[in-house]
Amino acid sequence: MATEAPDTPDTALAEEFSALMVGIQRMLRRRLRQGLEQPRLRGAQVELLRLVTDSPGLRVSDAAQELCLAGNSVSTLVNQLVAQDLLRREADPGDRRAALLYATGQAKERIEAWRSRRRALVGELVAALPEQERAALAAAVPALRSLTRGLRDLPEEG
Repeated sequence: MATEAPDTPDTALAEEFSALMVGIQRMLRRRLRQGLEQPRLRGAQVELLRLVTDSPGLRVSDAAQELCLAGNSVSTLVNQLVAQDLLRREADPGDRRAALLYATGQAKERIEAWRSRRRALVGELVAALPEQERAALAAAVPALRSLTRGLRDLPEEG
């Protein structure tokens, strides 16, 4: 169990960064959902569809590992998305007990439309920033990738 760190400039930065990331993600989802004609997908459903679209034939267990979710949680998401005709599940010819996942044409269209809307929205916002702030964002990308790897590499607590 982690102990609370004393207040330092790093803990203040960590707190502000964490709050900003949550706020950015929430606002992005809200803006991207505006004007959608299809039924709204939950965040975990979108993440699974994005993953399967990028990696056709992915096993459910591999999707769970990549998304850092329990296998039964991913199975539930798969069942929901199969029922909506957004995912197709096929038996793995090498192991009939395992399932391989494929995005349907409808899912691929939705994911590409979502990515396009996200690129346009974030692109507009970034383009509106002063040059110095755009450069600061670009310079922060390697650190953000390192944070992502660090989070992914942390051991799971039972």
